[in-house]
Amino acid sequence: MKSVNDYKPEIKAVHQARVLLVGPVGSGKSSFFNSISSAFRGNMTSQAIAGTAGKSVTTQFRTYTIKAGKGGKLLPLILCDTMGFEENAEAGLDIEDIVSICKGHVKDRYQFSPSAPIQENSPGYKKHVTLTDMIHCVVYVVDASKVSLLKQKMLDKFAAIRRKSNQLGIPQLLLMTKVDEACPLVAQDLKNVYRSVYIQKVSRDLSEALGIPLSCVLPVKNYSNELDLDQKTDILLLTAVVQMLNYADNFFENLDTEGIKDQLDLYRSNDHLRPSIEHNAV
Repeated sequence: MKSVNDYKPEIKAVHQARVLLVGPVGSGKSSFFNSISSAFRGNMTSQAIAGTAGKSVTTQFRTYTIKAGKGGKLLPLILCDTMGFEENAEAGLDIEDIVSICKGHVKDRYQFSPSAPIQENSPGYKKHVTLTDMIHCVVYVVDASKVSLLKQKMLDKFAAIRRKSNQLGIPQLLLMTKVDEACPLVAQDLKNVYRSVYIQKVSRDLSEALGIPLSCVLPVKNYSNELDLDQKTDILLLTAVVQMLNYADNFFENLDTEGIKDQLDLYRSNDHLRPSIEHNAV
């Protein structure tokens, strides 16, 4: 918790690392934010709407800040929650919406449209962006108990997001949620998460299927039916947050010297973006 509290982005113009959570419906994106917020607040909270419906409970793009305790200072982290995506190409979150979010063009509380991705003339579109608005780390969220049920269409969506994120130079992590539901050994004692042969297998399967290094696959357990905080649960959750901040630093470091030029080149087609990006990058 101290590491998170004391974190400062590599670039002085940016005060908070912005992390985007993406994943299938019901994978635990909103619950992860609630769990992190609970850990820092010291009691259970439910700021982000979470649920177990077959359709995504989150229908808006939301940016959530976290306070270090009730009435405390804001942490240097913003967690961005999105609508879950589905196997059907016509349902759930559109890949192009994720690209717009990563570039900083989507305003908080933008209502996702099931018929078309956000356009420049949409009410929730932000034309002039800075490094503060961009996503600094993309985090895929997958239910560990349902990895075997992931179909090729869903894996293709992950692959498409990964390609787009790579093109934008955004580091990526994978959160493997509900590890206690996936393995009885872990359900008995959360400390067994790194001893579980099954969890190790699921981690490798996800790593290979999504093309993400095994070191980037992080097991976590969100708070769901608990009334009190648990230190073992918090340790996994906070370990994941520290890694997100480390990877956000990688994004900022890649903007140095040639990295700044490469990042700006991505926006050459949008001339009105260049001044604000150059100012913040330098």
